[in-house]
Parts: sequence; structure tokens; C-alpha cells
Amino acid sequence: MSSRSPGGDKDLDLSKAIELVVLSVKERAAQCRLLGSDRIITLRTSRLWDIVPGEIITVKPRKQWRYGGHPYLSGEVQSTRLDVEALDLAPLGLEDVGMWDPREHYWGEEGEPIEEWAKPIIAHGARPGFEMEQVLPGADLYDPCNDPIIQSNDLKNAGERAEAVKILMKLCRADLRCLDAHAHLGHLVFDHSPRDAIRHYEVGLRIGELSLGNDFAGVLLWGDIDNRPFLRCMHGFGLCLWRLGRFDEAEIVFDRMLWMNPSDNQGVRFLIDDVKAKTAWEDRENE
Repeated sequence: MSSRSPGGDKDLDLSKAIELVVLSVKERAAQCRLLGSDRIITLRTSRLWDIVPGEIITVKPRKQWRYGGHPYLSGEVQSTRLDVEALDLAPLGLEDVGMWDPREHYWGEEGEPIEEWAKPIIAHGARPGFEMEQVLPGADLYDPCNDPIIQSNDLKNAGERAEAVKILMKLCRADLRCLDAHAHLGHLVFDHSPRDAIRHYEVGLRIGELSLGNDFAGVLLWGDIDNRPFLRCMHGFGLCLWRLGRFDEAEIVFDRMLWMNPSDNQGVRFLIDDVKAKTAWEDRENE
């Protein structure tokens, strides 16, 4: 049950800072929710480039008004923070898909040595496998062509980046638990701005972790396709940590990915030794 208050429609107190949950960002405004309530408000501010869906922003308000029946607020963004527990989101469901047994897993051709990273995973033995609920607002299960993520990717590949972002922001606005929207927002800025990309990836990662708890030791295989948005967020987060020189943190993320998805469809096993050796991203790219 949600702990949010209805929020009402009374005027905000402009004499003190206001905390807002960012739902989506456009060129000139951000749609937000008043923290702790269901009240939606559109924010106009000069720092929109520094706002990420799923984060909480503290705003020093200047003015409030209504237009077309919708409330607006202008002000200065004083700080941003990530606190997914404060967002009051329902954790994504985890479906039990049976035990994963390393003895039945393919580790290479017969006679090939087992790689070092795999040995502790094999020695640990069987573990329960799960598939994480995937939230994808607007998708049609009976029409795979009507997939907003695919539509966004097609637009990006066609050079229509702004339109691609618009679709992903709409997904976040509909439900912040759409992990694939966060992952693909990260993908859009990964090449030129890892400092921005990591924030998108981390929002998706932390929202997914609400379902896992602190002691999760199960398996989330890539082959169970609804796990992929979470694994994409984790992968992007780890890559950004590496690019930013945060080697120890990146190693922890990559090691965790190998334990969660021993099939390693994302190729972490080819990267983790360079991360452990603290090889700079740029140096590896130039090899």
C-alpha cells in the first residue's frame, strides 16, 4: 500500500525548499511529483540538463501558477540525490524459475580448462533462479512491432535522438520502474558523457535492487528475457565506473554480474582482468 498522501491542490509554501521526484525531462520543463504525495507538478528551471528521472531534487521555489488546469512551479535546483526507497515504488516481482545447477551449465568444450572467474561459482553449487518483472508501459504483447524501446532505438539509429529521448521519458513518466527506459537513456549519452550516463544506469539498477534485498544470492539469467533490463543497467553502471576510474567499484559490479548471470552474455569476463589491473578505459580502447 502506498504511503503517499493525496497531496491536494492547495498552494505550495514558497518560503522553504521543496523536494520533487523527477518523472521526465523535456527541453523546457520537467514533470515531477511532490515527494511523499501523488501531486504532479511541472517544473521550469534553468538546470534541466542536470536532472535525471528517478532522482529527487531540492528546489528553491520562485513562483507557482496554473495553465490549462495544470500546476506549474519555477525555481532553482539546489541539489539532486538518489534515494529509491523514498520514491515509494512497489518492488518488481521475482518469479521463481527453478534451480540453476553449474553441473548442467556449459563452461566450454570438453578438456578445456575452467577459467578462474568461474571456479568459485561452480564450487558454490546450485542456486535458485529468478526472472524479474519487466514494466514496459504502452507495449502490446500481441504486437512486437509496437514496442516503445524498439521504436526509440530505431529513431536513435535514424539520427532522431530527440524523438528517441521523448519516448524513453514518456516511459519513465508512466512508471519509473521501467528499467529499460533508464538503461537506454544511459546508452544515449554513454559515448560522450559517462558522468551523465552513470546516473541513468544507477537509477535503474537501484530500483531493480528493491526486489532483491541485501542478501540476494540467486541467479538472474540473460536467457530469461525479462531480466535483461536490469542486467543492462548493471552493465552500463559498471562500464561507467570503469571509465571514470572507479576501478574497485567496477570490479565489484562485474564480479556480481558473473555470479548473477554465469552465462555472461554481456562479455564481462573479457573486461574484469583489465579492471582488476586498473587499466584505464582509454588505454584498453587504444590497444
